[in-house]
Amino acid sequence: MNWEIFIRQFANYLRLERSLSDNSIQAYVRDVAKLKQFVENSNIPTGPTKVTTETIQDFLQEIGEIGMSAYSQSRILSGIKSFYKFLEYEEVLTDNPSALIDAPKLGRKLPDVLNIVEIEKMLEAIDLSTPEGGRNRAMLEVLYSSGLRVSELIELKLNHIYFDIGFLRIIGKGNKERLVPFGNSASKYLKIYIEEIRCHKKVQSGFENYVFLNRRGRSLSRVMVFIIIKDLVKATGIEKTVSPHTFRHSFATHLVEGGADLRAVQEMLGHESITTTEIYTHLDREYLKQIIQEFHPRS
Repeated sequence: MNWEIFIRQFANYLRLERSLSDNSIQAYVRDVAKLKQFVENSNIPTGPTKVTTETIQDFLQEIGEIGMSAYSQSRILSGIKSFYKFLEYEEVLTDNPSALIDAPKLGRKLPDVLNIVEIEKMLEAIDLSTPEGGRNRAMLEVLYSSGLRVSELIELKLNHIYFDIGFLRIIGKGNKERLVPFGNSASKYLKIYIEEIRCHKKVQSGFENYVFLNRRGRSLSRVMVFIIIKDLVKATGIEKTVSPHTFRHSFATHLVEGGADLRAVQEMLGHESITTTEIYTHLDREYLKQIIQEFHPRS
């Protein structure tokens, strides 16, 4: 059976056997429909009975990455768990893929967005007289220019940089590849780092192809990238919670605010589903409200 049949049976179960209100039933159905859309947009040729725990975890990670509140994530997971308990109850399946998945911790909120002035302040605060400063400038330029995840940044390889066409070959989640453009400023500082700084480092065996190296000639860790950014935030006096993901978030927000096509942004971010990317269309509401109040004749 396909998704639609199972979801319809689930709705009938909620109405007849659990006596839920129409609003509650619709909420449960919407939760399952979100998982269905994620599976279909991920090109996973599977029905609801073939969904794995890993697929549900990937779905939760994706809706968490867009900044959905922990409360909303928990509610959606609750709906999905109820759906799979129903399938167990109907003996459609014996192994519940949602059984061992814990709800996210409460308190998560949409990440802060850096404006261009704040990004420039952080970049200008880097001491370019040191090898580490040259590396850090190249690293943050790439983060903001291409919207990479921190894991993608530290795994970036030399042979995946195409300076001639201005693209990076990125290996994202699930080992899925994508080509992401990078701008002139990122290209400039990346070349300086590779050709004038990195070339003088003693690289340890196994790390010859990694772009960003630590002092010991090994690839940078996620923690080190967080520390570098944290120190820059402190140095510039920016009063926001800033992490590597903030640069990715700012990259996408600035593109959408500038009128970029949402599908293009989705491709560059490596989002499986366009619904994940759509969060960026809602970040600018206060600005839009201000425009209407200022220019609409009946505001």
